[in-house]
Amino acid sequence: MSEQLYDIVFYTFALITLSSSAIVVFSKNIVHSAFALLFTFFGVTGIYILLSADFVAVAQLLIYVGGILVLLLFGVMLTNKVVSVDIKTGALQTIPASIMAAVLAGALCGVFYVTDWKIVSGAPQLATTTDSLGQMFMTTYLLPFEVASIVLLVALVGAAMIARKERLAHR
Repeated sequence: MSEQLYDIVFYTFALITLSSSAIVVFSKNIVHSAFALLFTFFGVTGIYILLSADFVAVAQLLIYVGGILVLLLFGVMLTNKVVSVDIKTGALQTIPASIMAAVLAGALCGVFYVTDWKIVSGAPQLATTTDSLGQMFMTTYLLPFEVASIVLLVALVGAAMIARKERLAHR
């Protein structure tokens, strides 16, 4: 991929991510916010792909877009009829939030101008990370990987038991 095309694709994904995240924050309609969150996740996934972080990109796509956002959309669809929820932002919340946003923007601009950025000429080299991650998971980090899977399995079984006890108690 040529350097100009790479820059165009990056700025496109950055624009998609920033604009859709602004819609998530500022939209008063929760359905619009949920669908904008979908585009935010896709934009971040595209940036991960451009950074040659293919494993993180696929994990982002499967976990957030495939799992959490679908759960959020079901929640929105099931609670869409609730009319008693009234979300308002008062001036007491807007003023401190604006001050914090200005301080954060100033700090980020300061870091941007102070940092000695490494500039590489030519198109970036694209290399996959899944091969090395797979090798490390099955050799060097096999024991922590298996312990984590057992802990997650125990948490899943425990959550199912708690849910079943609560369901049986309500009968």
